[in-house]
Amino acid sequence: MATSWTLPDHPKLPKGKLVTVVVLDGWGEATPDQYNCIHRAETPVMDSLKNGAPEKWTLVKAHGTAVGLPSDDDMGNSEVGHNALGAGRIFAQGAKLVDAALASGKIWEDEGFNYIKESFAEGTLHLIGLLSDGGVHSRLDQVQLLVKGASERGAKRIRLHILTDGRDVLDGSSVGFVETIENDLAQLREKGVDARVASGGGRMYVTMDRYENDWGVVKRGWDAQVLGEAPYKFKSALEAVKTLRAEPKANDQYLPPFVIVDESGKSVGPIVDGDAVVTFNFRADRMVMLAKALEFADFDKFDRVRVPKIKYAGMLQYDGELKLPNKFLVSPPLIERTSGEYLVKNGVRTFACSETVKFGHVTFFWNGNRSGYFDETKEEYIEIPSDSGITFNEQPKMKALEIAEKTRDAILSGKFDQVRINLPNGDMVGHTGDIEATVVACKAADEAVKIVLDAVQQVGGIYLVTADHGNAEDMVKRNKSGQPALDKSGSIQILTSHTLQPVPVAIGGPGLHPGVKFRTDIKTPGLANVAATVMNLHGFLAPDDFETTLIEVADK
Repeated sequence: MATSWTLPDHPKLPKGKLVTVVVLDGWGEATPDQYNCIHRAETPVMDSLKNGAPEKWTLVKAHGTAVGLPSDDDMGNSEVGHNALGAGRIFAQGAKLVDAALASGKIWEDEGFNYIKESFAEGTLHLIGLLSDGGVHSRLDQVQLLVKGASERGAKRIRLHILTDGRDVLDGSSVGFVETIENDLAQLREKGVDARVASGGGRMYVTMDRYENDWGVVKRGWDAQVLGEAPYKFKSALEAVKTLRAEPKANDQYLPPFVIVDESGKSVGPIVDGDAVVTFNFRADRMVMLAKALEFADFDKFDRVRVPKIKYAGMLQYDGELKLPNKFLVSPPLIERTSGEYLVKNGVRTFACSETVKFGHVTFFWNGNRSGYFDETKEEYIEIPSDSGITFNEQPKMKALEIAEKTRDAILSGKFDQVRINLPNGDMVGHTGDIEATVVACKAADEAVKIVLDAVQQVGGIYLVTADHGNAEDMVKRNKSGQPALDKSGSIQILTSHTLQPVPVAIGGPGLHPGVKFRTDIKTPGLANVAATVMNLHGFLAPDDFETTLIEVADK
C-alpha cells in the first residue's frame, strides 16, 4: 500500500513554530555523587530545565527493550538510540535481526558474507563465540544455521572456537551444547567438509571480557584461537569440557583455555594468513575487545605475537562510532517512514549538525539507517570535523562551541523549521574514563545548550532537549549493593561504558503553547516516544503506528 505522507493537523497546537531538538550524547540521570560528572560539572542551563516547571521535564528509558535490544540488561547505544528517536517506533536490533536475516536468506547475499566467502577456496572459516542457547549474547541455533549455510556455500574447512556459558544458562549445560555441535560437525565431515572444534574455554576466563577490564582474558583466547596454544590439549571438545569440568571447583564460566590437537599433538585450527573469521555473538559488549585485537593494526593491549592477514566480519557491527568491525554479516534494520521523512514531506525545512563522531547519528541513524537527504531543497546537514590524532579527554570541550554557533546561525537565519543537533562531549569523553575531563566536557555541553536556547528565545521558538543513552552520569563500576567496586589492589574500578540509566526530556521556549505538559499515563516512556512529541510541537499528529506522544495540551 502506498504511504500517505500527509500528516493530520494537531487540533490544539499551531504550525509554523521553529522546533529545536538537542541530543546530549551520553547524558543520563543518576544519583548525585563524586562519580556523577554531570552532577559535578557546572551545568546551570540543564539544572534550570530540571528544576523548573515539573510538567516540562521528564525521564525516558534509553536501553534494552525500549530501543529494540533483546533484554533490559542491554545498555543503550548511540545507534539504536538515534534510530528510536528518529523512527518513533521500536525496531528489532540484535538477535531478532539475525533471526530475520537467516530466515530470509539475506545474510548470504549481503556484503559481509560475500567478503569472508572470498577465503573459502584456499582458507579456513573460523567461527568464534559463545556456545549457548541463552539468547543473551548468542544462540546455538543461529550458529548451527551459520555452519550449515557456509558449508553449502563453499566453505570446505570450518573451525569452531567455542566459549562455554554457565552464566545465562545452567552450569553444566555446556556438555549438551558441545554434543549438539559435535554431532552437526560429524555429519558435515561425512559429506566431505573438514569441520571441527579447534579451541575453547569458559566465557569469563577466555575472550569475553568487557569494558577493557582485563585484557588477559582476551589474550588467553587469542593464544588458543589464533596461535593454537593453550595449557590443555585434547582430542575432542567433548573430552575437553568433560575433563576440565571434573576438576575441583570447575564451572562452565571459568573453564581454562584448551586446544584440540591431531594425532601428532599439533593444534587442528590456528588462524593463519588467508583465513576468514566470524565472531558470531550478536551482543556487542563482550566481543568488542576481541574485535579490536582482530582488526586494529595499531594495537598495544597485549603482544599478539602473530597477526594473521584475515577476512574478518562480526555477526553485527559492534561499535558504530569505531566502525568495528568494518565488515558484518547482518546489517542494521532499514527503517522506512521516519519522522524526518514525514516532516520534510510536510514542508518542514530541516537543519542537522554535529561533529564527525556523531554527525552520522543526527543524519544517517536518525533517518532510519539511510544516507543522504530526503529532499535537498528542504534540508541542510553540516558536519564539523572532530579532533583527530588525540584522545577526547585531551580536548574535552570537543567542538561543542562550534556546533552551538552553527546552530545559532541556522536558527537566526529564518531558513529552517526544525534544527536538530548532537553534542557528543558526555559520551566521547566519558568513554576515556577520565573523570576530571568528563566534568569539563559536561560543562562545555551545557554552555553549548545555552547558546542554542538563547537563539530559540530570540526567534520565539520551541526546544526539546534530550539524550540518547547514559554515560557521564556514572563513571564507576558498582557492586551488587550499588557501592563503587574495587579491583584487587583496592582501587576504584572506572566505568568507561554506557549505562542503563534513563535520560531527560525537557521542553520549553516562548513558542510553546502554555497548556503543553508531559503526560503521566504512559507506563514506560522511552526514546521512541520523542518522535511523535516533536511532530506535535510542529503542529502535526504522528502516524497511528508511532509510539505515543509524551505531551498533552491542557485547555487552560
